[in-house]
Amino acid sequence: MSTPPRLRDAVRRELHERRLVVVGAAALVVPYGFALVLVPFRGTFANTAAALTFVAVITSIAILGNRVSGVLAIASSAIWFDFYLTRPYDLLTISHRPDLETTICIVVVGLCVNELAAANRRSHQRASQGSDYVRILHEAAVMVSQDFAVEQVMEFARQGLREVLLLRDCTFEPVPSGLPYARIIANGTVVHVGLQWPTKELGIPGPQAEVLAQWRGETLGRFVLTPSPGRPVSIDRRVVAVSLATLAAGALASEQRSVNHSSSSDDT
Repeated sequence: MSTPPRLRDAVRRELHERRLVVVGAAALVVPYGFALVLVPFRGTFANTAAALTFVAVITSIAILGNRVSGVLAIASSAIWFDFYLTRPYDLLTISHRPDLETTICIVVVGLCVNELAAANRRSHQRASQGSDYVRILHEAAVMVSQDFAVEQVMEFARQGLREVLLLRDCTFEPVPSGLPYARIIANGTVVHVGLQWPTKELGIPGPQAEVLAQWRGETLGRFVLTPSPGRPVSIDRRVVAVSLATLAAGALASEQRSVNHSSSSDDT
């Protein structure tokens, strides 16, 4: 099977954080470097053309990084454009109206590009999450259909629920004990003390919640969830969680049928 979900997520987060650090540093340094390159030509090179160069830098930083790195690139570009390429040179002062307008355009266009890049990242993230959900459910379905040991299926389901629902912990109770917790039902809704809980805004209510492992109307246990307080969980994630619990219940039901069949054969 593939890399465990939590290990894979940890590696992704580490690489993502390192990339943001590098891009953040570039957001401060690269505009400065471009400004220095253009200094020898500032008497003959049109400032509008130089501004387009800075916009290109901002666009690259915004695409590779996040909103913060985009804003840093905008600020750095505007400052060094003003300092090195507008009269009076080597001062943070602008004496010509066209240069002031060009600087303002760098900031405004940069902000627009930064927002478009952020929207594109959100769209890409949703598409990536959708692929992850399909992968998790596919792997669980393969394990159930190929008669993997029920312990393996349950462990995969438990780890999958932790990943999908952003949990701190998840355990399985074959025989539910104690009072029922807030429950994720079949359509992904979270019901808490008889009311629909606004999980998309407030996250899964704690300190514990549950999703039942049901197969053909029979409850075969429950997954006890320890949510991350206040962390929103989308309806898509909750529906995937219910589907994953159902596949796990299918593995349990298959094992029970095998046990019952063996007992019947022995009696005969």
